[in-house]
Amino acid sequence: MRDLARDSEGQPVRDVQARLHALGFRTDPDEQGHFGTGTEAAVREFQQRRHLIVDGVVGPTTWQEMVEAGHVLGDRVVYLRYPMVRGDDVRTLQARLNSFGFDAGREDGIFGPRTDRALREFQRNVGMPDDGIAGDSTVQAFARLRPEAREPVAPALREREALRQLSPVQMLGAVIAIDPGHGAEDPGAAGPTGLLESGVAYQLAEALAAELRARGAAPLLLRGADDDPAPSVRARAANDAGARLLIGLHLNSQAEPEAEGTTVFYCGREDWSSPAGQRLAELIQRELTALGLVDGRTHPKWLPILRETRMPAVRVEPCFITNPREEAALRDPVFHDRIVVAVADAVDAYFAGSEPGGDEQERPSPTDPLSAEADSVRS
Repeated sequence: MRDLARDSEGQPVRDVQARLHALGFRTDPDEQGHFGTGTEAAVREFQQRRHLIVDGVVGPTTWQEMVEAGHVLGDRVVYLRYPMVRGDDVRTLQARLNSFGFDAGREDGIFGPRTDRALREFQRNVGMPDDGIAGDSTVQAFARLRPEAREPVAPALREREALRQLSPVQMLGAVIAIDPGHGAEDPGAAGPTGLLESGVAYQLAEALAAELRARGAAPLLLRGADDDPAPSVRARAANDAGARLLIGLHLNSQAEPEAEGTTVFYCGREDWSSPAGQRLAELIQRELTALGLVDGRTHPKWLPILRETRMPAVRVEPCFITNPREEAALRDPVFHDRIVVAVADAVDAYFAGSEPGGDEQERPSPTDPLSAEADSVRS
């Protein structure tokens, strides 16, 4: 679908407004078929609640989330098929299976083989035909046993146990997926002088791959310089390769050119987040802010590349490409190297089992990493 934003018109806008209304988000009745300020505010509220990038634009990810949010367990029959069924009803099914001790894995709202195995095991244990079909009889079986458990405890416990078993030797030969954001068809944001996010992201990815390879890991780039695979394709490539970690590289953007700093996202939503992803994100953020970059903190996000991967995954946004000073720095290979070494140091620390706020060697006082680049631009 084409992106819908302010001043878009027509039936697609009406469809968005109808879904927002059905989900309990207020839209201006005077804006029917017109994407006005009220519709934009409702879209932003929906994105915020679903832990998406909050930009007020209905692109493929936001639209997919609107569709998935409309499904309630019991309203339709769900089972394993391809393409896989997605929706909040699947997420509820996974949560209930996990709460009863049947391992449905991460509660990602995607009905995959692990959910199918857990459902069949549940059905056998309660004396139902183990057909892997979640319909009325499965919902009734849940209701007979005990009320729904709201907190997704099991997936987080498994991740925390995996964190306790980490050791530096595990980094040797470990496949680490690196996802340069955007691509040929979607270059992403542009800086004041025309620097493109997709190009910088790919340069950083290549440099990070070389650095991690030198440290004994086996980096895997998820796109080429001229490619632009869909997020699901990238996630599947990382899963198929058995990657231990995924590091996405993007650049932030904002209408206000003064916006600056570094931010790292990890997989999470309103009632759950990945402990391992959060650990990696906080370690990367610690290393980047030690360079003197402004701390934009870490945040849970429910983005396809984070949600659909089966390993701890983060999306790193080291700078705002729309900030003239930071854009100038991003043209400097020396600054690229500093970012890459910081991220690689964080990966080292992750495999060593370091805590983001734990003991660490004394660091020099951070200096402004952009001052030299800014001075060169001014001169």
